[in-house]
Amino acid sequence: MSPPSLRLTDVAFAYPDGHQALFGVDLTIAPGERVALLGPNGAGKTTLVLHLNGILGGSADGRVDRRAGSVEVGGLRVEKRNLREIRRRVGIVFQDPDDQLFMPTVAEDVAFGPANFGLRGPALRERVDEALAAVGMADAGDRSPLHLSGGQRRRVALATVLACDPEILVLDEPSSNLDPVARRELAEVLLGLDRTMLMVTHDLPYALQLCPRSVVLDGGDRRRRRADPGPAGRRRAPRPAPAGAALRLRPRLVRRRVARPQRLVGRRTRSGLQRRQAERSAVSEQAPVAVGTRLTSEGLARQIE
Repeated sequence: MSPPSLRLTDVAFAYPDGHQALFGVDLTIAPGERVALLGPNGAGKTTLVLHLNGILGGSADGRVDRRAGSVEVGGLRVEKRNLREIRRRVGIVFQDPDDQLFMPTVAEDVAFGPANFGLRGPALRERVDEALAAVGMADAGDRSPLHLSGGQRRRVALATVLACDPEILVLDEPSSNLDPVARRELAEVLLGLDRTMLMVTHDLPYALQLCPRSVVLDGGDRRRRRADPGPAGRRRAPRPAPAGAALRLRPRLVRRRVARPQRLVGRRTRSGLQRRQAERSAVSEQAPVAVGTRLTSEGLARQIE
């Protein structure tokens, strides 16, 4: 039985200023699985992603602190002696493509990663062509990244990672700042990739489209997607809201009463109709005021009499 592509066990991390971003996170991803990592801003999603290839989580001598848990990629523990292979297996596409595109041309950007892993000559050129073709940018090799649209730069950034042939693809907010056409094109590219994928996103429809499974990270801790029932199948009491938290009120459906039309055969309706008819006939018996006649106070008194 093959080991999972990614396994995190009791991962915790605190920054040098004392702020703890992760609290004992456990996560397992099987080979070929696509998982969405959801959570609010400041939940620790990016901090968790940077643990996957050893950028964070190591001590001064390069060994992972035991108190911070462990991270394994394909059965290989993330530690100093394995970092080169770990970083080849785990490819991270950052939220801002400009953080990954810094060479004069697109082809040079895509070739930068595999060249650092020792690939040279025709094999390197072939790897670059394959990566650009996989993202639909085969004709953009000689163009400058500065002359590409946002969606095109996002796909080129993905190609720079694919050129290293990673086993796990980690995407940080891949759909941010993309128009509907670019979102659809990127989704088609990602769905065509046969790789294990972890996608960090706030875009719930995009996560539903691309990932059959999702996990939620909140406050540095992984949350369950469904509520855990209490003993004997009864619901557990709701947690009290923290002090100062805004209350969410469920909107109630207010039914408005509409007066029904009265039937013209009732006793009250008939007597009221007779009374109104008598009032109209009394008014009609009064002498009308001529049009254009100036009505003085004396004339008004005579009309009232």
